[in-house]
Amino acid sequence: MMQDVKQGLGKASEGVKSTPGGWAAAVALTERWLAQAERVDTLLEGLAPGLTTQDRARAQQLFYGVVRWSNRLEAALDGLMARPPRAKVRALLLVAGFELLEQVDEGSKERVEGGVAKVIHHAVEKAKSLASPKEAGLVNAVARKMAARLAEKPADLATELAHPEWLVARWTRQFGVEITRKLMEWNQQPAPVYARWRTEAPVPEFLAPTKWAGFYEVKAGKWAEVRQLANEGALYLQDPSTRLCIELLAPQPGEVILDACAAPGGKSLFIADTMKTGRVVALDEPAAPGKTDIRLVRLKENLARAPVGVEVAMVEADLRIVKTELYRNLNLPESYDAVLLDAPCSNTGVMRHRIDVKWRLQDGDFAKHAEAQLELLHAAARLVKSGGRLVYSTCSVDADENDGVIKTFFDSRGGGPFRLERSIRAYPWIDGHDGAGAFLLVKNG
Repeated sequence: MMQDVKQGLGKASEGVKSTPGGWAAAVALTERWLAQAERVDTLLEGLAPGLTTQDRARAQQLFYGVVRWSNRLEAALDGLMARPPRAKVRALLLVAGFELLEQVDEGSKERVEGGVAKVIHHAVEKAKSLASPKEAGLVNAVARKMAARLAEKPADLATELAHPEWLVARWTRQFGVEITRKLMEWNQQPAPVYARWRTEAPVPEFLAPTKWAGFYEVKAGKWAEVRQLANEGALYLQDPSTRLCIELLAPQPGEVILDACAAPGGKSLFIADTMKTGRVVALDEPAAPGKTDIRLVRLKENLARAPVGVEVAMVEADLRIVKTELYRNLNLPESYDAVLLDAPCSNTGVMRHRIDVKWRLQDGDFAKHAEAQLELLHAAARLVKSGGRLVYSTCSVDADENDGVIKTFFDSRGGGPFRLERSIRAYPWIDGHDGAGAFLLVKNG
């Protein structure tokens, strides 16, 4: 296999040094994901609170590996059993399969026998307690056959790099085969953790500088310190790609700015930090009746960390249907110096972080997203003052959700008062961070 693919697998199973809790938890997470198709982030929030930090990290690493490589693993498992095993055994085989995939030898396509033997032995021993001695025998036989299959490079790109066939075909049409491969390889790599430093205090040494001003990579093994600093408001965990729309928006001291799709509030806080003084209104859709939306909870928490010179307000409303009377009734402005619309999208630029998106996304979703994005853009445009600024952004690399939406907007009556001042498109294989599109529209005075 290629070197960059091997790097994308990570080193989760090197020497099979996991603790029992972490490996078993990964199997449980995989079992739930297979059965209920729950979102990965939701499943992780449900991890047993008694797990140690090491076990939690181990469980996440293995589970993420299974999700990232699921169709590659399923292809290796296909047809090896006369009848489907029960869900726990299948989950166990997939976790072991990810560990086996990590052991694939570069170039020779042969198994690293020592590593493979350790992985299989470990999986069999776990199967005895997590399943049954009889099923442990099945795991032993099947895992050996999986290892042989995983050592062979699949003939098709979708299976080799574990993405849906339709998505690979779509990207190939847009970008060509070479760039599509680069994007897929990027998606398969475990994502670094970045933080935006928010204070004038010295930056701790466990935050490594990056080429993006104000952003630092978090070194491994310092999560307790990072959590404390985040709780204190000294840093905010955020990908460097988020700076693009803020740079276009260019918040100025004393301005009144609307973040129109604000939850969970990272960009609202970024705006407030940039302007130092002024007013930020953060709006997003309310939670469903009787439900708690964790994104809105985090939005409220983030707004509470804004600089003292910035007045903040949180509004739970649908931008597309709310009338200006709502703003007036809440003693909020009815028009703004600048509006940020970071629109909900396909997330095709952030698949390295949102690893299950590719399995939930459908081909028809792009047109649905573009329709909703255009509707939001028209609604946001109505709230911009004469001479004011409107930034439309997505975390998508798809043209339909970026240039396509902007073109349709300018082809409509609503686009008449605006001009496109500047635009940015970030691509992971070029920029080295998440993908995004950002467009600065200025309303004629």
